[in-house]
Amino acid sequence: MNLDLRKAVLHNVTGNNKEQLQDTIVDAIESGEEKMLPGLGVLFEVIWKNSDQQKKEEILNTLSDGLK
Repeated sequence: MNLDLRKAVLHNVTGNNKEQLQDTIVDAIESGEEKMLPGLGVLFEVIWKNSDQQKKEEILNTLSDGLK
């Protein structure tokens, strides 16, 4: 079975409003299920690809601070 995970995740969230996206993210994090991690990775990829250099620096600072 050939499954394109990126396409599947994007298909599931395309058209969602901010509240729905937040619910998806919070549910994935709070569930603690390993199977949710790839989906969060796809969402992070969307954020990264759509961020300018200043926003990327903010993201990296947030990650760095959170991992201390």
